[in-house]
Amino acid sequence: MSNDDTTARERQGPLDGLRVIDMSGMISGAFATTMMGDFGADVVMIEHPKVGDPIREWPKKTEDGHSLAWKSLGRNKRCITLDLGSDRGRELALELIEDADIVFENFRPGTMERWGLGPDDIHEVNERAIMVRLSGYGQTGPKSEKPGFGTIAEGISGWAHANGFPDREPLLPPISLADLTAAQFALQATLMAVYERDLGRGGSDEGQVVDVSLIEPLSRLFFGDVEAYDYDGHVRERTGNRHPNTAPRNIYETKDGYMTMSASNQKIFERVAHAIGKPELIEDDRFADNEKRVENVEALDAEIEAWTRDHTTEEAIDILEAEDAIVGPVYDVEDIRQDEQYQARDDFVTVDDPDVGQIETFAPVPEFSRTPGDIEFLGPGHGEHNEEIYGGELDLSPEEIVDLEEEGII
Repeated sequence: MSNDDTTARERQGPLDGLRVIDMSGMISGAFATTMMGDFGADVVMIEHPKVGDPIREWPKKTEDGHSLAWKSLGRNKRCITLDLGSDRGRELALELIEDADIVFENFRPGTMERWGLGPDDIHEVNERAIMVRLSGYGQTGPKSEKPGFGTIAEGISGWAHANGFPDREPLLPPISLADLTAAQFALQATLMAVYERDLGRGGSDEGQVVDVSLIEPLSRLFFGDVEAYDYDGHVRERTGNRHPNTAPRNIYETKDGYMTMSASNQKIFERVAHAIGKPELIEDDRFADNEKRVENVEALDAEIEAWTRDHTTEEAIDILEAEDAIVGPVYDVEDIRQDEQYQARDDFVTVDDPDVGQIETFAPVPEFSRTPGDIEFLGPGHGEHNEEIYGGELDLSPEEIVDLEEEGII
């Protein structure tokens, strides 16, 4: 799909041949391009010559200062440095974009235009390029020019309001949820745009701009909420580990820890009732159907937890699974690494890294039967691929590269 196949590396995976110029830092754009790199795209990541991606400074670090978060998020990307705000930097960026399929950026709206790298500038040199723009609030609207981080989006999107227990304060997630969710929306939108350009109704052969905010993808996950508010003013409230629309669904205390359970239809609820030795719950008017169970969820959970507390997690899961109930343990990363299901699906790959040595990383997901993804290398050094790309692909001489370095452009 690249305009000049001579510059594209051969990779395995369904996106082999797709060339991506990644100008995004931090997480939202970076996670989208990581997944693209996992599945064969040639991702060239641009960082500022003096200040690398902030993820490079995240703990946890190795003894000699290499961020393990960066090793994961930067994997399968060739990293170069470039001062995009300089005239020569702009020229080099446009040269890179000339044969790119996709350009990712996540600067504050207006920044790329100020540098002469806005959509019009990009499409002037490559009309097929798809420009993916990630920002806090999107490219339009009264808040568009404000800076935005995922934490703010998690509050504005309604997510924090709905997360946590009803008698406690709203809770933020323990991961960069807004960024990671925006990354998934950006990835699927990018592939839609590629399809439209190359295949949709014969293919338009023209690129376009994809505008992704951090706030809207999270809000979109609350399907039905806008409709409920418009219908009768209903506003979702915090329900802890319970689900507002189905019961029983919770984390239950056991004799030695915790377990999860979800019984979202009548047959599964009846199996649970039989498994815990309380078939009378099936005939109890309070639990006659899902709507009644949601209304009387505290009483129902008390019946279930009175039973789970008398059993270890393993015992409770074995008994419930024997009745074909849907249950599971609560894992940490050590449990995940040792679990036979993860192991059977080869979810962990050992990679040789020049900075860390042999280290495990999560394998590409999901699995493909014919064109699987792969991990070629983990997050590289700052500017590690400068010579390869500037010299090998843009045909700059060694003297020109040295001059660019001395001028602070790369």
